[in-house]
Amino acid sequence: MSPDELARHLTIDLTTTGRRSGLPRRIEIWWFRVDEHFYITGTGGRRDWLANLRSDPNGIVHVAGHDILITAIEVDDHAERRRVLSDPQLSWYSSQEQLDQLVERAPMIRLVFTGPSHRQT
Repeated sequence: MSPDELARHLTIDLTTTGRRSGLPRRIEIWWFRVDEHFYITGTGGRRDWLANLRSDPNGIVHVAGHDILITAIEVDDHAERRRVLSDPQLSWYSSQEQLDQLVERAPMIRLVFTGPSHRQT
């Protein structure tokens, strides 16, 4: 699938490896594309998917009948975080008053595709 085709799907499933159990953990989550990169973010607070990816950054994105291997890179650069969180497609996500708090506290990862897209069987 092309990046444009992937970006049309806002809801994906993400499989991570449980940091304690070592078992696959699959959740439904939103993603979005900014500046040709795909990101996952959320409001502040504990997120098991993030803790799992900190332990093992490799995972699988399940989207539109495809499984795509990924490596997650946690985004801690404030300029990148502000650029992503300021993107117009995320306007529903935060008001201007909340932007500074989100830049400081929101979990955020950038996804790097590490394997070809495979059709789910």
